[in-house]
Amino acid sequence: MKVVIMGSGRVGAQLAGLLDAEGHTVTVLDTDAYSFRRLPPDFGGTALVGNGLDQEALKRAGIEEADAFVVVTQGDNRNVMAAQIAKHIFNVPRVICRIYDPLRQELYQTLGLEAISPTTVFARLLKEQLES
Repeated sequence: MKVVIMGSGRVGAQLAGLLDAEGHTVTVLDTDAYSFRRLPPDFGGTALVGNGLDQEALKRAGIEEADAFVVVTQGDNRNVMAAQIAKHIFNVPRVICRIYDPLRQELYQTLGLEAISPTTVFARLLKEQLES
């Protein structure tokens, strides 16, 4: 599977390492080259500096051939915009974006975006732990 990940923070770098270790073709796109330090030392994918809201940067990252696009920057607005570009302009088959605000997550899902809120996921995990 060919995956483009926008954001090389803790989650993006961890995901890139996991997918790369399983043999997937991974490209990580971030506006800050320093963020690539989080990638595993044996990362065999590609790390590109660029803005994931810029269609030319996305093309350099291989978005036109991507099977999946994952957006995990710190900004909900950037994430949803990049997800819409990938889904509606480049027709990427699988697009997943992280949305911190649970209310926004529900709204974006009604718009057809696959959005995950770590706030909601973690709250559920904590609730399960408390109840077990």
